[in-house]
Amino acid sequence: MNDLFQNFLTILSGLSLSLSLTVVSAIFGVILAIILTMLLSYFDRGLIRLSINSYLIFFTGTPLLVQLFLIYFGPGQFPLIQESFLWVILKEKWFCAALALILNSAAYTTQLFYGAMKAVPREQYEACQVLGMSRFETIKLIIPLALRRSLPSYSNELVLIFKSTSLVFAIALMDVMGHARYFSGQTYDSLTYYCLAGIIYLVINAIMIFALRYLERIAMRFEVDYLN
Repeated sequence: MNDLFQNFLTILSGLSLSLSLTVVSAIFGVILAIILTMLLSYFDRGLIRLSINSYLIFFTGTPLLVQLFLIYFGPGQFPLIQESFLWVILKEKWFCAALALILNSAAYTTQLFYGAMKAVPREQYEACQVLGMSRFETIKLIIPLALRRSLPSYSNELVLIFKSTSLVFAIALMDVMGHARYFSGQTYDSLTYYCLAGIIYLVINAIMIFALRYLERIAMRFEVDYLN
């Protein structure tokens, strides 16, 4: 029993890696998503829009595990990259895991934000035109409103990012799942150790959901005040 408790503490120590990947991926993912949403809203056609749509199709249409393998193992296949300054960071497991999560999250979040932009009443855009605003000024004004309205859906994306970090053990990063997989292989007691990992994910997700729902109520108060 003492060994089991010590192993549980070791699994729990992997939580710091999972949370760090979640925070970094969420921050940079949402920044990239806002930029892409603004570009999609500004350009109706052209190479930029085509490039963004191609990126969205790839990262929402392929498994995250495949993306993780491509980013981690892919660059090493090219001597030109290995000899460049980029290899210093591209050979790091943590950076590759974070990059895969950022690009994956940004793709889904862009679709979410862009959908929220299109859901803003047309009268809002017409009012900006009447005031003589340019298209770029209109987008800058409308996007905070759209982002606030998309917060409930984006909360689910944050939870998915955290759960997605469980895949990074595939490139030998020792997160919660990495440690659980190690002890499962050492003891042949897969049920116990994967259950312990599941409990950790469940508890953290419950805390995240509770905190995010509270933030949603605060952010959406303006809607209630407007309707009243």
